[in-house]
Amino acid sequence: MAPPILKLDDIFLSFGGAPLLAGAGLQVEPGDRICLVGRNGSGKSTLMKIAAGMVEQQSGEVFRHPSSTIRYLEQAPDFAGYSTVQAYAEAGLGPGDDPYRVTYLLEHLGLTGQEDPKTLSGGESRRAALARVMAPEPDILLLDEPTNHLDLPTIEWLEDELRKTKSALVLISHDRRFLEKVSTATVWLDRGASRRLDRSFAHFEVWRDEVLEAEELEQHKLGKAIEREEHWLRYGVTARRKRNMRRLGELQTMRASYRGHKGPQGTVQAQITEGRESGKLVIEAENITKAYDRPIVAPFSIRVHRGDRIGLVGPNGAGKTTLLKMLTGGLAPDSGTVKLGTNLEIATLDQKREDLNPEETLSHYLTDGRGETLLVNGEQRHVAGYMKDFLFQPEQIRTPIRNLSGGERARLMLARIMARPSNLLILDEPTNDLDIETLDLLQEIVAGYNGTVILVSHDRDFLDRTVTSTIAPANPEAPDGRWIEYAGGYTDMLAQRKGAQEERRKAEKAEKPKAEAAASPAEASKTKGKLSYKQKFALENLPKEMAKAEAEIAAREKKMADPNLFARDPAAFNKLAAEMEKLRASLTKMEEEWLELELLREELEG
Repeated sequence: MAPPILKLDDIFLSFGGAPLLAGAGLQVEPGDRICLVGRNGSGKSTLMKIAAGMVEQQSGEVFRHPSSTIRYLEQAPDFAGYSTVQAYAEAGLGPGDDPYRVTYLLEHLGLTGQEDPKTLSGGESRRAALARVMAPEPDILLLDEPTNHLDLPTIEWLEDELRKTKSALVLISHDRRFLEKVSTATVWLDRGASRRLDRSFAHFEVWRDEVLEAEELEQHKLGKAIEREEHWLRYGVTARRKRNMRRLGELQTMRASYRGHKGPQGTVQAQITEGRESGKLVIEAENITKAYDRPIVAPFSIRVHRGDRIGLVGPNGAGKTTLLKMLTGGLAPDSGTVKLGTNLEIATLDQKREDLNPEETLSHYLTDGRGETLLVNGEQRHVAGYMKDFLFQPEQIRTPIRNLSGGERARLMLARIMARPSNLLILDEPTNDLDIETLDLLQEIVAGYNGTVILVSHDRDFLDRTVTSTIAPANPEAPDGRWIEYAGGYTDMLAQRKGAQEERRKAEKAEKPKAEAAASPAEASKTKGKLSYKQKFALENLPKEMAKAEAEIAAREKKMADPNLFARDPAAFNKLAAEMEKLRASLTKMEEEWLELELLREELEG
């Protein structure tokens, strides 16, 4: 076993009241890929900051190898003194580090490097910080929620990048799929102490449940042992009791251990308040479009029925939030129509946690300033009791929102939305900053919700567990406004796309010999000085053929807009998808041929 390059042992830290860390530890060896997991508020970020040397423990030992370099991903980076993002990121490089790494990382993280740090959004700030800590390829990379505000293509790129890096990793993330793919060991921080499993996060939850069951069994056995000893004390012979002071002392120790045992932190206990039943047809959109400097939504049609759970995915900037607002009546389309169904009661969870008023108290936010009670599922609840369901303490009732962590803010917004009667849930990035257990609860709520759900998420596992269909850009590498609805979750969408691509490749392979046999129309005419009859015919007729192909594509898109098509006839759905891919390839080829001939005609005519 290689010697550790970082070791935290028996770490103790308290900010008053119950200790945050009591006997926690962390050991990092070269090449480690460790995910650090635990409930919100369990001290994960604090332990990571102690490892980075940013927070001082009250007791315990910290060893950092003198020659090892450590980089910590800051949640709120300090850009003071930097005129551009490029300058900020390059400042993290050490002697001999490659400056090109900064450019490479910024490009893949969706930044040019020329941005003014003062104008960055929270997500852009996080990306800039990620480039800065990754560029030097340090010995130890400490990443706290690196996937927040990243889109799916970037998350998948980051997974590959971290798997290739020589740096040892310690990761905190709510993204199950990300942790499963990157980690090789798991450290669980629970009730101030830490336990280590030398397996990836994929094995964590089974192991955690086994540990908690064994702990519960031990507590049960201890309780029974105390009962036996107490019975012996009450009914045993007096002389024997006098002669067994040692046994009496052991009983006192057992009682103290039993009373002092702290079970695992509670779980969020909540149900969503469902409103009256909506109409069967919730949303009907027909040929809606939206464009700004480029097409955001090309003609798109969909019918959303009561009970549907629809996920919206795609790279940042593709137009997910724009499409969501159009479907829910928050933004008018440039053309086309959107009709909302009857009896809709909409509840929205917005991704912009920063829109919360930092000076508002938790009580005021939850009750809208209407006293200290709120109506939840027809029952009048005191706000302190309702807050407790979401793991807030009664003394936090007057706490300003500015004092809450990101995870606590996420839980607070969740508490508010669940108290509002609704039959249409709109969730924009609902998983950001939620711990695994709260995420589990949200998954159960969404999956069991009797109303309709439309959500935007980059969390692949969450999508697979909750949605019945997925809307994604037709061209994710270069979004052009075209969107397609696929049956099932994110993994189902990928499988259907792969099937359509394979069909297209087969069709292209069959067409290739014909294409190779035909001479280039432009090359054939350059020496003759004029267009041939065949070229003139093509120049005149290609626009008609292109229009015909566009009409056929539109007709198939309309058929695929039927949300029940895949469930009813998956073979027909896949056939339509393959035909659309083939038609698009043919249309592109015709457009290129027409443009080539048009340029040639202009050249020949002088």
